[in-house]
Amino acid sequence: MKHLTSLVAVVIAVLVLAGCSEKDLRQAYQVFTESTEDVPLTTTEVVAALKDSLSQGISKGALMASARDGYYGNPRLKIEFPPEVSKVEETLRKIGFGEDVDRFVKQLNRGAEKAAAQARPIFIKAITSMTIQDAFDILNGADDAATQYLVRTTGGELRQQFLPIVSDTLRQTKATRYYGDIVNRYNQLPLVNDVDPDLDSYATDRAIAGLFVLIADEEARIRADPAARTTELLRRVFGSLD
Repeated sequence: MKHLTSLVAVVIAVLVLAGCSEKDLRQAYQVFTESTEDVPLTTTEVVAALKDSLSQGISKGALMASARDGYYGNPRLKIEFPPEVSKVEETLRKIGFGEDVDRFVKQLNRGAEKAAAQARPIFIKAITSMTIQDAFDILNGADDAATQYLVRTTGGELRQQFLPIVSDTLRQTKATRYYGDIVNRYNQLPLVNDVDPDLDSYATDRAIAGLFVLIADEEARIRADPAARTTELLRRVFGSLD
């Protein structure tokens, strides 16, 4: 793309030196640029555009998720009480401990929001390994093809790296302590079976899922909305699909 831009500049400069009128210059520019629009996309351009698109989506998604109420205030991302122990929540609300449950849920989401701020480098690492075939599959794929690529390629490594971050932030926001208090209170009730689910794993899975939701939103927006394509390369590559 750079060589095309430079060539345009050279042609215009030559015409100026030749004494062409402003009208002639405008016509020449239009003819030249229209003739370059049909230049086939190179593999380098496609790969670069897809990496740029993914980086944009990740950056924006991580920023939105890590903002206050990024999870807690978004119904699509909000992490609720672990469903496998919903009976704990129901029972405690019935006996007057609803405020404790609500406090825990809020801090659980605060932990996810805090952890999301550190997610970007983990995702970016996956982008650097994208192959040419990956890029063309994504370009011609579904609206969330790039997001699904990240889901496939980050997989266990993402979870492995993200788990200690989430665990640490849950402790910092006191969600772990609040959850322990809730579970202990429930387990002391008569005629109930003790519960002790893995809160860190649950919060990690839900936090990652929320990030992917936001990344998919941004990817779909870039594909559908020309105004969302903030660079010339993005406009050229994704414009080829319009």
